Amino acid sequence: MGQISVPMTTAKLADPTNFVKPLGRILVVEDDPAVQKALKRLFESEGYVVEIQANGQAALESFRSAAPAVIILDLRLPKLSGNDLCKEIKAQAPTQPIIVLSATSDVSDKVLLLELGADDYVTKPFSPRELLARVRAALRHTARKPEVSLVNFDDISIDFKKMEVQREGKVVTLTAQEFKALKFFVENEDRVIGRDELLNDVWGYQNYPSTRTVDNHVLKLRQKLERDPASPVHFRTVHGMGYKFVR
Repeated sequence: MGQISVPMTTAKLADPTNFVKPLGRILVVEDDPAVQKALKRLFESEGYVVEIQANGQAALESFRSAAPAVIILDLRLPKLSGNDLCKEIKAQAPTQPIIVLSATSDVSDKVLLLELGADDYVTKPFSPRELLARVRAALRHTARKPEVSLVNFDDISIDFKKMEVQREGKVVTLTAQEFKALKFFVENEDRVIGRDELLNDVWGYQNYPSTRTVDNHVLKLRQKLERDPASPVHFRTVHGMGYKFVR
């Protein structure tokens, strides 16, 4: 009885060393099929897992079931607008990276989205290399931060897991951006932080119209968390350099 020959192409086993672990899941919220296809191809070619949602409500449900590494968000969406979706997600998870895609370059729109908590803003048509760079920057920003859970100073108690701030046992309401700024200050305790660094790391947008927005947010944190906002003990100004948080 003759031997059966098995072609090498069918007998070859997969090389486990060729397996590449996905870099993370990117949730793309976009209703334009052409843009969906382009973004899926772009991110998958870099090793990311890509999920596409065509409307805001479906994207919100997806986020609630499992938070992605980064959200790429178009503003003009059916069922739930990009603005409302961004606001809702940031209310639930202030540190969730969101990069907005928009056909408008109006400065007021950029300011609004960043105030709602968006980490970055890219105008269509966009450069694929630029968008990739911004996604990587958002991931680095998230990965390098040490995990902080509970923080107390004076009569202030901060629970970062619950995203809750209390003063003398009463809940203090912070906007998503104020919470992000507070978290950044706490994670960089006793270190002088420049306004540009705060803009880049908290707002994630290189060309924000003015560093005055940093001053305004620090003022709000002082008003809500300092015993005497006019003579701050914890959110200190370092003249000519920036700010420093001290417990």
